Amino acid sequence: MLDGWIKPRLDPVLDELARKLAATGVGADTVTVVACAIGLAATGAIAFGYLWSGLALLLISRLGDGLDGAVARLDGKTDYGGFLDIVLDFVFYGAIPLGFVLLDPAANAVAGAVLIFTFYVNGASFLAFAIMAERRGLSSDVRGEKSIFFTTGLAEATETILLFTLFCLLPGGFAALAYAFAALTAYTAVSRIVLARRSF
Repeated sequence: MLDGWIKPRLDPVLDELARKLAATGVGADTVTVVACAIGLAATGAIAFGYLWSGLALLLISRLGDGLDGAVARLDGKTDYGGFLDIVLDFVFYGAIPLGFVLLDPAANAVAGAVLIFTFYVNGASFLAFAIMAERRGLSSDVRGEKSIFFTTGLAEATETILLFTLFCLLPGGFAALAYAFAALTAYTAVSRIVLARRSF
């Protein structure tokens, strides 16, 4: 929901960073892998209770996630790059809640499992919609130029990053925040299923 507001404001910064990075010979796929590795490092920091370090690492990771697309636009996008970006995004989005489950299993395990479950269902609806849209020759630039057909919803990247930030700032509120966001994520998935029924 907020991606449409933040993207035009963030893109000029990312484009400038991408020009400098591309000039050094670093490719988009490398940025994607490094961003995911930093995200996994954030998960480890969170699991061991270093929440401020975890927050810094996860924000750097998401900066890298935006930066890889900007580098790809300069160097030339590839299908493999788009595939890798999507897969490693899902790795990151599942890993951060897992970090909080490992931090305090007694308090966070059930809520973390519910949140990861709704991420799984939402991701499946997103990717299945993209596959069917591709088969029908549909395209969308609602969130800029993407590797696959991109459908929007209440729970998008910006909202998820804000959620993860709140997890780090308010770790005692993890369960309540996770349940609330799981509801938004489930609503997004159901909305996409309804959209698919109308579209296909």
